[in-house]
Amino acid sequence: MLKIKVNDKFSFEVSSEKDLRIINNQAIDADIVKINDRTFHVIHKGRSYNAELIGINRDEKSCSVKVGTNIYSMQMTDQFDELLHQLGMDNLKAAKVSEVKAPMPGLVIRILVAEGDEVEKGGNLFVLEAMKMENIIKAPADVKIKSIRVKSGDKVEKNQVVMVFA
Repeated sequence: MLKIKVNDKFSFEVSSEKDLRIINNQAIDADIVKINDRTFHVIHKGRSYNAELIGINRDEKSCSVKVGTNIYSMQMTDQFDELLHQLGMDNLKAAKVSEVKAPMPGLVIRILVAEGDEVEKGGNLFVLEAMKMENIIKAPADVKIKSIRVKSGDKVEKNQVVMVFA
């Protein structure tokens, strides 16, 4: 069984038995044909729909599907996700990150954030020049900048703390 939350508003329980699709404990009679890896044609209750997968994040078990002109964001959980949630083990990936260190010796070219800024995972923090290459150092998680321990033009050593997060 799969639980699907659509646009953070609607919830569905989806399962299948043989050739039968079941949504919220009711059998659904729908004809679904896969056109290609991202496009499907659906006939349900005499109406025809084209559905296109426009984005997928397998790690977060989420996707976006376009049906006609509407886009639906979906978050999926299976029985294993539900079990982890019941055991309180569903947020293990959300590790607390307290600082970012220089990954290599180099010269800080630019600081791209300020103290107090909130940065999403993957957001740019600073530019480090090493071996004649500029490297953009990104946030390892969603963070809030508590302090910046270097300034533009500073030389840093490998594993030197550059920023501390709140």
